[in-house]
Amino acid sequence: MRKHIKHITVIVFLLEITLVFAQRKQSDTLKTGVIDVVKPYTPSISDAFKVKETPTLDDAVTEAKKDIKYNIFSIPVASTFTPAKGKAAVVEKAKPAKLYDNYATLGVGTYTTLLGELYLNHTISRTESVGGYLSHHSSQGGIEDVQFEDDFSDSKINANYSSQLRDLSWNVEGGFQRQTYNWYGVEEALVNFAKSSNIQVDHSFYSAHFGGDIAFEDTYINSGSFFFRRFGDNHGSGENRFKFKTTVDIPIGEEELSTDLVFDYINGSFDISEALNYGNFQIGVESQYEMKQDDLTVNFGASLFYLSDKESGDSKFYIYPKITATYRLVNDVLIAYGGIEGGLIQNSYYDFANENPFVSPTLFIIPTDQQYNAYVGLKGKLSSNMSYNISGGYLADRNKAFYRHNTTFFDFTDAEDYQYSNSFGVVYDDVDTFSLAGGINVDVNRNFTLGIKAEYFSYSTNDEEEAWNLPDIKGSLFLDYQIDEHWFAGANLFYIGERKDLLSMIEPFQEPQAMVVTLDSYFDANAHLGYNVNDKIAVFAKANNIANNTYQRWMFYPVQGIQFLAGATFKFDF
Repeated sequence: MRKHIKHITVIVFLLEITLVFAQRKQSDTLKTGVIDVVKPYTPSISDAFKVKETPTLDDAVTEAKKDIKYNIFSIPVASTFTPAKGKAAVVEKAKPAKLYDNYATLGVGTYTTLLGELYLNHTISRTESVGGYLSHHSSQGGIEDVQFEDDFSDSKINANYSSQLRDLSWNVEGGFQRQTYNWYGVEEALVNFAKSSNIQVDHSFYSAHFGGDIAFEDTYINSGSFFFRRFGDNHGSGENRFKFKTTVDIPIGEEELSTDLVFDYINGSFDISEALNYGNFQIGVESQYEMKQDDLTVNFGASLFYLSDKESGDSKFYIYPKITATYRLVNDVLIAYGGIEGGLIQNSYYDFANENPFVSPTLFIIPTDQQYNAYVGLKGKLSSNMSYNISGGYLADRNKAFYRHNTTFFDFTDAEDYQYSNSFGVVYDDVDTFSLAGGINVDVNRNFTLGIKAEYFSYSTNDEEEAWNLPDIKGSLFLDYQIDEHWFAGANLFYIGERKDLLSMIEPFQEPQAMVVTLDSYFDANAHLGYNVNDKIAVFAKANNIANNTYQRWMFYPVQGIQFLAGATFKFDF
């Protein structure tokens, strides 16, 4: 409104000035007198004229436009340049592989080897599935210069059920396993004694297990699992193992502390002596807090374990560090990492028998106190398809288990089948281990992968003369190559350095004798070649121990020489 008043004021002011000026001018030009009006002015239409649409100019300078004619002369020009036609870029499209839920494999080979596998999986609904697994691997033996049966077999059966719900997923599974071996590694000097005693070197193991796990979404309880296994042999030995574990997030202010709660129970006995009965339970709490700042990630934590020994009645608390860290020095090219951890390791007859199937049913079993495992290393990528990892570590174990050759008693009157210098026992010692390791993985493309790893170990024992049957050097190489759509090949090579074992003998009325035996290092090369007939059927051939070296993995136990195996795999859906 104020704006309009301002404009009106200005207009009025200008009009007043104009009137004043006009009056002054009239006063200067007009003289006083009387004006007579004869007739008022009345305009008519004839006084106006219309502007023509095309006016005519009466101008002497204007000239008429001249007509201009254009002529184009085409002159050919020689040229050697030929432009290439544009083409759309060709993108290599791999035919999507048909995935099957089930497969069956059957193979036969030298040493009367039989290999069979069957894997089944069936989707019941969108959230439920059921599956099973069956396998068998056996050989009738025939190792050169072995005087006793050396066949073996390993059969497994497993079934599982899983469910995936909105807020949780869970799975249960159970299975059975049976393994048969022979204590064929009788020392040459005792072969005649063993034959005259008509020893039965066969022995077998069996195990049945049942377990399950559950995982939650958006809760403080992340997951939980339980596992029960019954293990035994054909010499009256038996072992029960039950383990429960759950992971929870404990809120502390605005942060969360990841915590594992562990309960581990074991109980076992050997028929030969009640003195070898063993049993304990462990209760453990492992907590860790993660801190991130730029390229640095640090996990601070500790473990607390309570051990109660059923047989001796003793109990004890153990505390271990649980600290790890990583730092990106140069993006993904150079990453430094390190840590110091520890734990209470539950040893079992099952674990010992699976690592060394020639142990005797006379083992003394106690846990291993791993006070700390300190390590540092560097890892990263040398290029987009090559990665590396270099590390060094120092390990302090108390009551670490070693496999050592059993002492031979030359009184074979009531000797067991495994007491002819053909079995192993377990001894314990405090050991400090220094290690160096390095490895390179190469993924040339999706069809070719290569990996190389080497490890060096140095042991320092407290009571035992050597770290029995532990190698000082380990090396491995693996290779997988998809040659084309049909052909594929692969290889893996292993190198194990020298190990030491103890050969001890006690003869009647003589001093015990003991001698440290050095087992030679060995190199084992294996390769396979296969052909995909179609998306369902594939045939393959394998060669193991290509160097045909009947090395001794354990003292007096040579392995099979070069082995060949051929078979086929069939994939299918129900």
